[in-house]
Amino acid sequence: MREHGGNLDLARQRFGGRAEDWIDLSTGINRLPYPVGEIAAHHWQALPSPSGIDALQQAAHRAYRTTAPVIATGGAQAAIQLLPQLAPPGRARILAPTYNEYAAVLSAAGWQVEEVGEFDALVGADLAIVVNPNNPDGRRHAPKDLLALLPRLGRLVVDESFADAVPELSLAAEAGQPRLLILRSFGKFYGLAGLRLGFAIGHAADIAKLAAASGPWPVSGAAISIGCSALRDEAWAKATSARLVRDCARLDDLAQSQGWRLVGGAPLFRLYEMPDARAVQDKLACGHIWSRVFAEHPTWLRLGLPGAETEWERFAEVLAR
Repeated sequence: MREHGGNLDLARQRFGGRAEDWIDLSTGINRLPYPVGEIAAHHWQALPSPSGIDALQQAAHRAYRTTAPVIATGGAQAAIQLLPQLAPPGRARILAPTYNEYAAVLSAAGWQVEEVGEFDALVGADLAIVVNPNNPDGRRHAPKDLLALLPRLGRLVVDESFADAVPELSLAAEAGQPRLLILRSFGKFYGLAGLRLGFAIGHAADIAKLAAASGPWPVSGAAISIGCSALRDEAWAKATSARLVRDCARLDDLAQSQGWRLVGGAPLFRLYEMPDARAVQDKLACGHIWSRVFAEHPTWLRLGLPGAETEWERFAEVLAR
């Protein structure tokens, strides 16, 4: 497996403790998740029904403010794995640094992959990948700029896995036009990554190809039940978005007290620069708080947001040691 956050097994091997002893801030997953509640037994016992999948996709239409065709997938990662099904191999350009699965999946499928650092360098690609807001540095791109880029590409994929709290960045409303595909992650904002639920939104022809490649039961009955409830809960989403803004400011204040420089971030994570990120990761890990470092950027440390007040208190205490 390529390097990702959430690798608590590695943390425990090096620093001990049980999984429940750790505060995992190495991902951008909301640590105050959507309240799941009771799940009816038939969601576990029966195969997911077409009507249930339709209801989930209708909930996604409303939550993401789009009328374009939608397909539910086993997390955004499942949609990434299917991208090579959309067209024969060609030239792919990825705006980097970003989520490392895109380059790996496309290269394995025979694409000529180039990671570029500038937005304009995407021009001319048969397939361009933009994560908006970007992981890990939070770089953002206005929808109008992405739409202006589209005619100069074969296809544009915009990964909006961290866009729930910044809906003004989303291109979901424009996704019905040809050669534009939007990917959304459910698990990050709703704090339920283990549910494995995501969505692809796009032109009817692309969504039909992805649906055929996904098979008849792309997501579980439990994912349908929980996803429908959460995506319809506008009050929870609004309150969570407001809290995340406050929590980002709180974490930035703590980081500033340590002399760290804010590189960027999104409402679910922050990226800081410091002289030795690995040393800071080790310091936090001694207090059973896990963070994300990057081999190619040894001064970068990415932190998700603590959840409960007890987590904030422990984080501040470990920092102060």
